[in-house]
This record gives sequence, C-alpha cells and structure tokens, in this order.
Amino acid sequence: MARDLDHPIALIDHDALTAGDATAAVARVPKGSGAAWYRGWMLTAGQYGALFDALAARGVTLVTSPKDYQRAHELPGWYGTFEPVTPRSVWLPTAPGTLPARPDLAAAATALGGGPAVVKDYVKSRKHEWHEACFVPDLADTRRLASVVTRFVELQDESLTGGVVIRAFEDFRTSIGEARVWWVDGSPVLFTAHPDTPRLRPEPDPDFVRPLVTALACRFVTTDLALREDGVWRVVEVGDGQVSDLPQGAEAGPLLQRLAAAGNP
Repeated sequence: MARDLDHPIALIDHDALTAGDATAAVARVPKGSGAAWYRGWMLTAGQYGALFDALAARGVTLVTSPKDYQRAHELPGWYGTFEPVTPRSVWLPTAPGTLPARPDLAAAATALGGGPAVVKDYVKSRKHEWHEACFVPDLADTRRLASVVTRFVELQDESLTGGVVIRAFEDFRTSIGEARVWWVDGSPVLFTAHPDTPRLRPEPDPDFVRPLVTALACRFVTTDLALREDGVWRVVEVGDGQVSDLPQGAEAGPLLQRLAAAGNP
C-alpha cells in the first residue's frame, strides 16, 4: 500500500532482529534515509531499542523513540494516563517462566477489591484459552487465581512480556465488537474494526479519549474502544500504532498519507 502511494519503503529482516542481530536486520535500509516509521510485527521494547540504534547508525531516525514505543506498547506505560476510562489493573513484574509469589498475587487481588478479573501480561492475553489461562470468576478464590496465572505463564513461555497483569473484568457488548481508533499527533485519522472481529465496527465518539491520547504524548498510537453493558464506552487497550494490526479490508491510504506528512521534518 505505501509503495502504491509512492512513499519510499525499506525492508527489515524481522527474523534477524528477533534473533539479536539488529545490524543484519537493517542491512537493506538505504543509508541516510532520514526520518522513518516502523511498520511490522510486534517487538519487545529491547528489540525496538536495538532497531532504533541500528537504524540511527545508518542515518535513519525512527520518529517514535524507544521510550515512547514502550510507553504506548506496554500497559504500565499507558495505564496511569488512561486509568479513568479503562478497567482497574495491577501488575507484578516477572520474567518468562517465573511465577509471581502467592502472597503477591493475593495482595494484588485485594488491591482490586475482589470480583471477576482477567489475566494478561504487559501486552497480550490468552483470551482464546479463556477459562484456563485468562478469566478468574472471583478474585477471592486465590487458588483459582494462582491456577490461571500458572497456566498463563506456562503458555506464554518465552513470549511473556514484562510481567503478570490482573485487570478487573467489565462486561462489554461483544455483539457489536470493538472500534480501533488510529491516532497521529493527537488526532483520530482512521477508524477500523478490531482485527479479531473485522465484520463488526461500532462508531463511538472518540472525543472522550482525545485529551488522554494527547497527554500520553506518543505520536502514533491506537486505542481499542468497547461499549460496556451499562452504555459507557471504555478503553480496552492502547497500543503503539507501528505494531497494531489493521483488520482485513481496511482502507489504510489516509493513515499512510498522514504518517508520511508527520514523518517529514
């Protein structure tokens, strides 16, 4: 699509990057290309930082800094800004394959005040393994919480990012799907469905999110909006726009045009 619009592109070797060789990953990027956006598969904050440095060594500057990427990509980075409009959350930093201590889990459950919850890491959930590795019917049942967290950590394996997050469960109108809003420099540029439900695209007014996106101060982000059963729109997820999925069939032209203009000095 970017090539069709006559925007210059360069390919990055994602396999080399995730294997730890950022220099090899950017070998085909022309030197001195100036400002650029990354658009591709999700990267850890460390991988993105390595990509940023490797490109800088070739005279290419990613518009999104590593610090901004991590702030938009990982829940602890954006949660404080969006706390009024997103489910209550607590998190426990932990390495892949390492379980949080049971007392820490119990304290986290207490901090959320009980009730149902979902388990995820800083970026991803296991919602397709809903009952075994995602949903906790009642946080007062600490044994069940520990079981779900254990299974979640096991399934995430080396891809676990940052730690374990526990989020209060809110009942959303799943029959209408979620709206993904694409923001560039604080303005909503594109509205799409969520990639998981490409045929469902509600149309919320994003104005309640705009001041928070501005406050986050990241240039290219997405917000996933869902309607709660009580009729209140909520932010389910925030993401760095560079690694957010476009649903199949979405018309990305206006977004790419805006990014091209925003990336120019």
